[in-house]
Amino acid sequence: MADLTSGSGLKSAALLEQMRLHMETDAGKELTKKVGLVYQLNIAPRLEQRKIGQNEEIYVVDLKKGEVTKGPYEGRPDVTFSFVDSDFLAVGTGRLNPQMAFLRGAMKIKGSITAAQKFTPDIFQSRQSFDGQALH
Repeated sequence: MADLTSGSGLKSAALLEQMRLHMETDAGKELTKKVGLVYQLNIAPRLEQRKIGQNEEIYVVDLKKGEVTKGPYEGRPDVTFSFVDSDFLAVGTGRLNPQMAFLRGAMKIKGSITAAQKFTPDIFQSRQSFDGQALH
């Protein structure tokens, strides 16, 4: 499988790549069994634009198959999240609470709210492992 960072202009591509690698571990496989949902992430690249929905890169976190891929989901995902890159990175590294991101308009949700609530920090592996890395 191709590295998710190649050809990406997103700061959060490294986080998504680590998430992809995490899905191959025993903990990732257990998470797949536990959650069993499909999430599509639409991530806009620029903070300056502050516009969700423009020039987005699309990723799928498929917790039915246990994989993270680049490109839209073929079918209907359980939930689609839309973010600006820096906001997704903040949520994924624990610097921004997902509920606060939603309330501030930094994250948009389309689909099942119940399924959205299952998109929890354990999906992001151990967040501490990202803090020491240059994701900027």
